[in-house]
Amino acid sequence: MKTEEIKQLFEQFESAASEIEGIECWSAREMQTLLGYSKWENFEKVIQKAKEACKNAGEEVNDHFPDVRKTIAMPKSAEKEIVDVALTRYACYLVAQNGDSRKFFTNH
Repeated sequence: MKTEEIKQLFEQFESAASEIEGIECWSAREMQTLLGYSKWENFEKVIQKAKEACKNAGEEVNDHFPDVRKTIAMPKSAEKEIVDVALTRYACYLVAQNGDSRKFFTNH
């Protein structure tokens, strides 16, 4: 990857950060897009691998991967509640480590 691409990806990652109860975190749904996954079901598998890595590192999984609900807009002004996961910076690192790097690099 070129330096400029890396800077752009880093900026996208940092701009996607939010705060929940004073803790910096990222939406797994947003990370899914940043990492080049089109289907949530495929990205959930990566999250599960990352959770296992977190557990194997001796960390409390729920501290880094709490389940949250998110409301999204649907056609005709309807709304739908979907499952999401709040990811700490450490969780994002584990997700990136356990994802398909070929997918990531071909989408950016």
